[in-house]
Amino acid sequence: MARTGTTAVVALMPDAEPLLRLAAEEDGRAVRPGVPAHAALLYPWLPADEVDEARLHRLRVALPVGPVRIRLAAVERTGGFVGVPVPELSRVADAVRTAFPAQVPYGGRFGPRPPVHVTVALDAAHRAAADIARRTAAALPITTEVSTLHVVGLTRTGWQGLAELPLSH
Repeated sequence: MARTGTTAVVALMPDAEPLLRLAAEEDGRAVRPGVPAHAALLYPWLPADEVDEARLHRLRVALPVGPVRIRLAAVERTGGFVGVPVPELSRVADAVRTAFPAQVPYGGRFGPRPPVHVTVALDAAHRAAADIARRTAAALPITTEVSTLHVVGLTRTGWQGLAELPLSH
């Protein structure tokens, strides 16, 4: 569980919100309240009190230029986890991670280069996860575009936006 003061670099995916609604219909505990559909590029990033203009600048200059077209088309399920891979954001995630090599994605739990994905459900019951995966697959493909990344920080009242990073310089 994330701690207050944790930050992340994410790509918000509003067009994937229907997938989270489907998951919540099956198992409301599997979807984190107040967390919109997104793909994490680097989580955790820095403690919130270390996010300053110099680090945001370092992040901005590392980003590739131009919007990224996305096609959400597949479902992955492992136990109670249901996700949708976002391979189109791999290059962007690599750029973010290379700019901050001391920040290990997910604390190293999924290796040095975990694949980018949208989490649809987390810790769902076995049957619910199977149903969520089936319903998610039926709702795909979804085509969208990412033109801005977001730095978010966890506060006592939930995740809050700290900075927007357009994919243009």
